Amino acid sequence: MQDDVKLLSEDDLALIHALQLRPRASWTELGRVLGVDPVTVARRWQRLSERGEAWIGISPGPALFDQVCAAYVDIDCAAGRTDDVVAALAAHPHMLTLERAGGSNRIFATVATGDFAQMSRYTLDVLPAVAHIVALRTQIVTHWFAEGGSWRIDALAPGQREQLRTPPAVAADDRGRRITALDRAMLGELSRDGRATHSALAATLATSASTVKRRLDELIRLGLLSFRCDFARPLGGWPVAVTYSATAPTAALPDIGYDLIRLPQTRNCAAVSGTHNLILQAGLHSVAEVTRFENQLATLHPALTITERTITLRHEKLLGRILDHHGRSRAVVPPDIWRETDSGSR
Repeated sequence: MQDDVKLLSEDDLALIHALQLRPRASWTELGRVLGVDPVTVARRWQRLSERGEAWIGISPGPALFDQVCAAYVDIDCAAGRTDDVVAALAAHPHMLTLERAGGSNRIFATVATGDFAQMSRYTLDVLPAVAHIVALRTQIVTHWFAEGGSWRIDALAPGQREQLRTPPAVAADDRGRRITALDRAMLGELSRDGRATHSALAATLATSASTVKRRLDELIRLGLLSFRCDFARPLGGWPVAVTYSATAPTAALPDIGYDLIRLPQTRNCAAVSGTHNLILQAGLHSVAEVTRFENQLATLHPALTITERTITLRHEKLLGRILDHHGRSRAVVPPDIWRETDSGSR
C-alpha cells in the first residue's frame, strides 16, 4: 500500500502550537483561542493523533534535572548493522532519543538515568555489550539550559499566544522530593497519552481520580513534570535538525547558554563534559539555514567557537516515541529512567 504523506496544514500547525503552550487545555479553551468550535478542534486533533502526525507526552520539569543524570552518547556501529543497533536501543527505557547522524554507521543518542551510578553502569557495562556497537563516547550533561519540550513553533499570533501562556512552576521548599512507584506508573501512561483524563489514569493504576489529580498537580507544582506536544517535523516544515558542538569561555558559559535558548531555532542547549563544553541542537527549515544560523551564532557570541556541526539524517526515536521515516509516531517505549540499568531494556 502506498504511503499517504501530506504536509501539515496551517490549521494543524496552529493547533499544535496551541497545544505546545497548553498541552492539557480543554477543547473549549483551545477553540476559543483558535476561533473554531470545540468539536472541530477535537476532531482535528484526533485525526493528527491517529495518523501519528502529532502527539502529547511528558517532559522533565526543571527541578527533575537536579535529581537525575543525563548524557549525550555518540555510538559507532559495525558496518551494515546500524539498523540492528537502533532496534535494540529503541527498546531501552533509558534511551530517550536516537538520531542517525554523521554517516550511516553513527548514532547520536540522548540518555537519562536515575543517578550518576546508574549512568556509569549503563554506558560502561550495558551499552558496550549490545551487539554490533564498536565504540561509544559519552558526554555528561552538567547543566541544562533548555530541553526539547520548551521548543515552540511560530503559528499563532501574539494575542493568541498570550491567552494560552501559563506561569512557570514555582520552586518549592520540598522540590527535592523523590519520584514514587505510583509516579513512575503514571508517567508511563502519560507518555502514551499526555491528555489522558484523571479518571482514565485512575482506572489503569487502580487508584482514585482524586489521588491522580493531587499527585499530578504536585509534580507540576514542584517542577518535576511538564507536558509537551510534538509532531512530525518533516511534515510541518522543520525537516532539518542540526547539532553543534561548541566551546565557550568557562566564565561566560552561563550567559551564553541562557542567551542561546532565546533563539527560536534552539531545541536543546546544555553544558557538557569533555573537550567541548556546550551542545546546541536546532530545528531548521532547510539545510541552507545551517550555515546562516551558525553565522548568526558567531555574530551574537564571538567568543563561542563551533567545533563540529552534524545534521541529523533521521530521527529514529524522540523522547520515547518510535518514529517512521517521515517523523510520525508509530510506537511508544515509555521512558523509565529509574529502572535498573544492569539489564538494559529488560
